[in-house]
Amino acid sequence: MHFTSEQFLTIILVIVSSEYILTTLVDWLNLRKKSAGLPAELKDIYSEKQYTKALAYQRANTNFGLVSGLFSFALIILVIVFGVFGILDEFVRSNFETLTTQTLAFFGIIFIVNDLLNIPFQWYATFSIEEKYGFNKLTPAIFWKDKLKGYVLTAVIGGILLSLLIFLISYLGQSYWWIFWIVISLFMIAANFFYTSLILPLFNKLTPLKDGELRQEIMNYGKQVNFPIDNIYVIDGSKRSTKANAFFSGFGKRKKIVLYDTLLEKHTNSELVAILAHEVGHYKKKHTISGMFSGILQMGLMLFLMSFMIFSPELSKALGANHLSFAVNFIAFGIIYTPVSLLIGIFSNYMSRKHEFQADEFASNTYKGEALQSALKKLSVDNLSNLKPHKLYVFIHYSHPPLLQRLKAIKSSKS
Repeated sequence: MHFTSEQFLTIILVIVSSEYILTTLVDWLNLRKKSAGLPAELKDIYSEKQYTKALAYQRANTNFGLVSGLFSFALIILVIVFGVFGILDEFVRSNFETLTTQTLAFFGIIFIVNDLLNIPFQWYATFSIEEKYGFNKLTPAIFWKDKLKGYVLTAVIGGILLSLLIFLISYLGQSYWWIFWIVISLFMIAANFFYTSLILPLFNKLTPLKDGELRQEIMNYGKQVNFPIDNIYVIDGSKRSTKANAFFSGFGKRKKIVLYDTLLEKHTNSELVAILAHEVGHYKKKHTISGMFSGILQMGLMLFLMSFMIFSPELSKALGANHLSFAVNFIAFGIIYTPVSLLIGIFSNYMSRKHEFQADEFASNTYKGEALQSALKKLSVDNLSNLKPHKLYVFIHYSHPPLLQRLKAIKSSKS
């Protein structure tokens, strides 16, 4: 089926508007879903004062999201209606000779302009909202350093991948997609292997967990579940935020468990081992591998679908170009792909929530369910988490189950 540029434009505008309406509606429903007072089942988790503060934090973030969302929606509508992408395409064609440099310049300009427009929102979120509620530890100097490092990484990695994509499209035509899929898949696997060794140290300092009681308890647990734990690192997350976290990275001998220093400050050894047991559960249940291959399959689907649209001059004209433009078509396809991406995201979040329950059960059965419950409660209180989010918001956005559901499941697994 072939569409005219006018039909493509209509589809694009409908998708952009529908996504904005859906996102705004879900945020509004989540904002209104609150209790008049502290629910009885939460009294052992939150004090009245903490609960009121959590509600205020959620309200501040949601209201801010509604304002920034409206700005983004209005901006993209204006850009589409006035053919700004087409104007930019003509500019880079006039000032750069090759297709590769034109495409790199096109996306480089979009990236920089978009980031500059978003800096005021990022600044307010960090130095106003996060600061007000006691989370922010980021200094303006670190903020700008992170920005510059992000620009360099995006330019190097994004530039190489985009250049290769343009090369394959130019010389292979529609069959480019499966070769680039192989390349991007290898890149995703390599990124998982080397993220904590090459990328993360550019932003944070990783130090091995010191010898002591905690390390010994962790090593003992590893032996108990037949899981060699040699690479345990502490990350200096406290230089950016008081929020705590832990994550698992890599495979085989390169696998690493990373604990935030803020996590160590606020939790007992038993709670920390329980959190680590949860991460080991993900590895034992092969969630890490399945998640990576799920991402690879999703990338393949996207590239396959894009191969049917990337050569359409009418799609380029829909966004204001006068002729076929791969760069403009990347943007147009990205918008048209939004409904597919939304559905995949919902399914991925569903599977992720399921995996979290399984990792909780593993930790509860192989260590101490009470310690895991205590750790999750502390994390929720310290992060001012939304304890009773709207079901639709959870369905669409949550990769982790709400706290009360996790506590109930852990309790059931031990009964």
